[in-house]
Amino acid sequence: MAGMKSLNDTLIEAVGASNVLRDEPMSAHTTFRVGGPADWFVTPGSADELRAVLLICKEQGARPYVMGRGSNLLVADEGLRGVVVQIAQNMADVDVADDGVVTAQAGVTNAKVAALACRAGLAGYEFAAGIPGTVGGAAIMNAGAYDGEFRDVAVGVTCLTADYEVVKVPAAQADWSYRHSMMGDAGMIVLDATLQLRPGDPEAIQARMDDLAQRRSSKQPLDMPSAGSTFKRPPGHFAGKLIQDAGLQGHAVGGAMVSPKHAGFVVNTGDATANDVLQLIQEVQATVQSQFGVTLEPEVRLWGFDL
Repeated sequence: MAGMKSLNDTLIEAVGASNVLRDEPMSAHTTFRVGGPADWFVTPGSADELRAVLLICKEQGARPYVMGRGSNLLVADEGLRGVVVQIAQNMADVDVADDGVVTAQAGVTNAKVAALACRAGLAGYEFAAGIPGTVGGAAIMNAGAYDGEFRDVAVGVTCLTADYEVVKVPAAQADWSYRHSMMGDAGMIVLDATLQLRPGDPEAIQARMDDLAQRRSSKQPLDMPSAGSTFKRPPGHFAGKLIQDAGLQGHAVGGAMVSPKHAGFVVNTGDATANDVLQLIQEVQATVQSQFGVTLEPEVRLWGFDL
């Protein structure tokens, strides 16, 4: 169309030049530390800017990829053709009210919310202190650990719908279950979440978080790049136990390895490619399927692969 501004110029108009990066390596933005370049990497600072970026993508025919802090993501070595939109530190405000209501923007880390709640003498979010990633991701996936889940404390979330409308979703409509939500099904983007926490003793809350952190570090390979648990828990089984029983602990493809410490984790030993990780995931799936007849479904999201 004559006179139409370039995608680059329009994105810069929407969020500012410092928040638009070209050919940005996704290895810098995923906890796996792998992944090729994204054509554009954009960090909006508000719901209005986020909406503007998504509308620009729609108008100019560019595919948007919306992410948080990349803790549940495997990006192909070839990178991503389109616009990666990151909701992270630019949208990370937290408000802690006297009545125990916490309002957290989608880009804030679960660890920070847990720490602020502890300081305010509010209990209930300790389970999430060690869950990498953001409140937005936790809301979409109903993140959980150590007998706690996001839905246990959530009052509701504010989302952007697939039609770019801002809507409030109360907990009763969120349909949270294991690693699932209605918002995820509907392609919504979480903008913020409201949590109801309960009064507690800060020292006791901190002690619980310290205990969970110690338990986590003793069992999980936190010293190596990974995306956390690689597979969802199959009904009636534990993914890590199946992988261990299949004799796959320590099994490697290139620089990707099934962790000897916890078989549920695929780790980057230092020089893994995304293709190494993907091939290892597929080999684990095939072996567990043939030995036990159980289908392992990745918990990690796969972007940019021709599957």
